[in-house]
Amino acid sequence: QVQLRESGGGSVQAGGSLTLSCTASRRTFRGNALGWFRQFPGKERELVAAIASPDSSDDPSTYVAASVKGRFTISRDNAKATVSLRMNRLKPEDTAVYHCVGGGSCDYVDDYWGQGTQVTVSS
Repeated sequence: QVQLRESGGGSVQAGGSLTLSCTASRRTFRGNALGWFRQFPGKERELVAAIASPDSSDDPSTYVAASVKGRFTISRDNAKATVSLRMNRLKPEDTAVYHCVGGGSCDYVDDYWGQGTQVTVSS
């Protein structure tokens, strides 16, 4: 069973920073692209960022949504089987539930979902 576990959500003022982390089993981590979706209060979903498996030939190996480009950075630590999302210069419109996701490639990264962690940005 694929398990993705998020941590690091919380409340922050606009302009602040948060780092979300997601851990997975080593098998899940190695064989899959991983990423972050966010779900807004009105239930709309957006793929925020994704990063390819170290075994993948995907080019480019990362994806970052235009809405967060230059503010958010995705990275993976292969030794710790962790994928992180560093979020800088947060805005109130970034308020959402952030889900760690996994799948075969950055284009299809939503096969597996974590339960999500709330990020709230106040103005």
